[in-house]
Amino acid sequence: MNKKELALEVIERLKNEYPDADCTLEYDQAWKLLVSVRLAAQCTDARVNVVVKGLFEKYPTVEALAAADIADIEEIVRPCGLGKSKARDISKCMKVLRDEYNGKIPTDFKSILSLPGVGRKSANLIMGDVFGKPAIVTDTHCIRLVNRIGLVDGIKDPKKVEMALWEIIPPEEGSDFCHRLVWHGRDVCTARTKPHCERCCLNDICAQII
Repeated sequence: MNKKELALEVIERLKNEYPDADCTLEYDQAWKLLVSVRLAAQCTDARVNVVVKGLFEKYPTVEALAAADIADIEEIVRPCGLGKSKARDISKCMKVLRDEYNGKIPTDFKSILSLPGVGRKSANLIMGDVFGKPAIVTDTHCIRLVNRIGLVDGIKDPKKVEMALWEIIPPEEGSDFCHRLVWHGRDVCTARTKPHCERCCLNDICAQII
């Protein structure tokens, strides 16, 4: 089968395997997801979910976090690693939301991408999860798995992987597909141990096996 046919088959099988897969970052407001996804760089989502509880208890609004001392933000988020740069980006981003967007996240991709500390992965996550728009989130799980499966050929650059996937993934499927790749990458097609191919729902169509 060609890559587009393979993509559709992979999508359907992962739907059956992980019907309820969603974002593993916990949030109840869109701006909080923006903060969490910045903290998730080189950190597990599970740790981020713990750390942000303290951050949001102390600074429960965009305005409060925008006005917070950067050193205090850094102290709270330090367990996520890269505390200085993450605190700086979060502070700048909240100030922009407060001053330019009335405390709300803009709804178009370019404006989200222009926010301090926000890259394509984060912007796509917001577009898909918050606004229900077509999105492809090329995190480390996505990049590793789509190469293993054979949906892309040896592409490691996140933007190039994203562009390649737009060619073969139906737009309305992109966001959920990427969430399912995260679940599959943690449960079966693991990075730090040998993949559990014997219990993989893709083992008869995966390029790694074939």
